[in-house]
Amino acid sequence: MIINHNLSAINTLNALGKNTQATSKSLQKLSTGYRINGASDDAAGLAISEKMRGQISGLKQASSNAQDGISLLQTAEGGLDQTHSILQRMRELAVQSSSDTNTADDRQKIQGEVDQLAKEISRISNTTEFNTQNLLAGGLSDTFHIGANANQNIAVSVSAMDAQTLGVAGNVVTAASVKNNSGATATVNISNVSRSLDDKKKYDVKLISNTAATISIGKTQTYKNAGSAASITLVGVDGYTGTTDANYLVKVASVSTTATAVNSISYSTDNGVSWTTVNGTFTATSGVSVNGIGIKFGAATVAAGDTFAFSVKAAQTTFQLQQGGANIGSNVTVHKGDTSVVIGDTNLDKTVTLAFDSKLVGSRSSAATASFVAKSTVSTAAVLNNKDVAVNAQVQAGINVSTQANANKAITAIDKAINSVSAQRSQLGAYQNRLTNTIDNLNTSNENITASEARIRDVDMSSEMMTYQKNNILQQAATAMLAKANQQPQSVLQLLQG
Repeated sequence: MIINHNLSAINTLNALGKNTQATSKSLQKLSTGYRINGASDDAAGLAISEKMRGQISGLKQASSNAQDGISLLQTAEGGLDQTHSILQRMRELAVQSSSDTNTADDRQKIQGEVDQLAKEISRISNTTEFNTQNLLAGGLSDTFHIGANANQNIAVSVSAMDAQTLGVAGNVVTAASVKNNSGATATVNISNVSRSLDDKKKYDVKLISNTAATISIGKTQTYKNAGSAASITLVGVDGYTGTTDANYLVKVASVSTTATAVNSISYSTDNGVSWTTVNGTFTATSGVSVNGIGIKFGAATVAAGDTFAFSVKAAQTTFQLQQGGANIGSNVTVHKGDTSVVIGDTNLDKTVTLAFDSKLVGSRSSAATASFVAKSTVSTAAVLNNKDVAVNAQVQAGINVSTQANANKAITAIDKAINSVSAQRSQLGAYQNRLTNTIDNLNTSNENITASEARIRDVDMSSEMMTYQKNNILQQAATAMLAKANQQPQSVLQLLQG
């Protein structure tokens, strides 16, 4: 028997410490509900569960994003619903005006309501917003993030739904923006007024109008082909927007006016030019010609689908196009590499957008003055300078029910506007249905991943309670035995006393 070291007490103390630690662990798990409260509890399990937690939180936020997207789309559709109602009323008025039981005064009053309804359509387009974002004015191209990981998106776009875009506006004028050599911007407005542009800059002008027009540009500007393709396309139907894409090189010298009725087109070829005419019948009463400016048809009315094309077989070719004996496009120099000029529907109540890509060779030494005279809002003009620039000059007649014929045209135009709004609403509805299904899928994924994370990280309460009870009993037993072990050295005193 030894007394310097009580080995029984030491062993019992170690057992008591282990039992106390195990009991504390069980208490922590039972109080938090987690099996893993730190990396030491399960290092691999902690890493896996943390990744799952990232997925779970991402899925929850993605579901919220999708809900926000649905709210945005519902807001846009609400505006279009009202637009639909207005268009239906406009159609009703157009049908009413198409009957000759109405007097001119009656139709004027109907026209007044139509104009106000068109303004309301544009107001709805310009003021329908979600979180300060305009939804119906055009340019909306949003991306909804609807997943827990990167690049899990849905792209949503909404077209412009204003009266002008839908083709049911009243008289609408859009300015033409021109950039000069210094990078400054000049604006030309065309709406029953004369507007002059005179700032001693270098401008070349192309003007198409239903009335006589004058252009004075000083000395001749010469453009040289850079070898790129050339094309002009005018498309559209009465009252609707058409576009013109031009990548063509022009030489502007002077302007003259013509008023010769034409109903056919003649052509000539020279020096390797091959010209083909398809369905080339024209009707017109007036036109404006600009010497040396590509292919120019003035105010001629061309049926949709009419096509005129030429090909260049030599390095440089000169040809002249005549319309019913009236010179409508003086000599045009065509370089090898140019391809075609295609003319579609060019009725003057279209909006025409022209984009020019040209390069200037040489310079101008004198000032340039361009004067635009438009006595009617039914006209189209384009202004370009000696740098590569896109120019928009748009004047659109809009809906007119002042006569029986115009009212019939208005019905067709409004029907097309209704179809455009219906198509956009259908697209918005499809987006909403997709997002609804996305939310259902996100919620299901969230449920399954949460269950998986719980199996890894959560504690089994019944099993852990059994462990706690066991460790608690062992702790109490070790405490009692430690007391007994501490009493063993007392027997040495009995030996000493005996």
